[in-house]
Amino acid sequence: MTYEFSIKTFDELTSVDLYHILKARSQVFVVEQNCVYQDMDDTDFDCLHLIAHQNQALAGYCRIIPPEFNKLKSNLSASVDAAGIKTAHPPTPMPAIGRVLVLAEQRGEGLARQMMIQAIACCRKKYGKKTPIILSAQTYLLSFYESLGFVPEGDTYLEENIEHVKMVLRVAKKTKVRKERAPSDSNTTTKVLSGLLFIMAALFILGLLYLMI
Repeated sequence: MTYEFSIKTFDELTSVDLYHILKARSQVFVVEQNCVYQDMDDTDFDCLHLIAHQNQALAGYCRIIPPEFNKLKSNLSASVDAAGIKTAHPPTPMPAIGRVLVLAEQRGEGLARQMMIQAIACCRKKYGKKTPIILSAQTYLLSFYESLGFVPEGDTYLEENIEHVKMVLRVAKKTKVRKERAPSDSNTTTKVLSGLLFIMAALFILGLLYLMI
C-alpha cells in the first residue's frame, strides 16, 4: 500500500492533525492495551511528529524527541577499562523515537517498518549521522527493532505494567578494505636471479656438449 509521510513540529500541527494523533494514541496505548496512563506528558511541544496518511486518513504515527529533551539514557555513558572497572561518563545526548503506532486496520502491510525508516532518516539528517538513537521498546517487538539495527541494553523493566527494554541504534563503523599490495622489489629481484641461473645452466650444458664433440 502507498502511504504519505509528513514530519511536523508541534506548532505546525493543525487542530485536525492533533485530534487524530491523540485519538490514535488513546486507541492503541490506552484502549487496546488496557492501560490507564497519562499519555499527554508535556513532551509533545518539543517533538517532531511523524504522521503516515493513507487517503488523507491517519494510518500510523510516531514522535521524535530531540536530544536535549530526551530523558531516556543509554549505557553508552559508561565504559569498562582493561581491568574490568566500570567508569561513568556524562550521558551521551541522543534523540529518541517514541509513541510508535499503526492502527489495527493498517497492520501487516509493512507500515511500521516504513515509518521507522523515515524516523531514523529524520534523526540522521537533523542530529547527525554519527548520533545514536534510543527507544523504549515493548519486549514483544524486540525482534522487529533488532531487524532495524537496534540493540537491546540492560534488563527489561515495567513501564505502565508492560514489559519494556531499552534499545539503541548505534552507527556501524566502516570497515576499511585492505588494498592489494603491488609486487615488491624482492619479487622482481627473484625473477631476475632465476633468469640468470637459467642462462648459466644453459651455457654450462652447451659447454659440456662442446667438449664432448
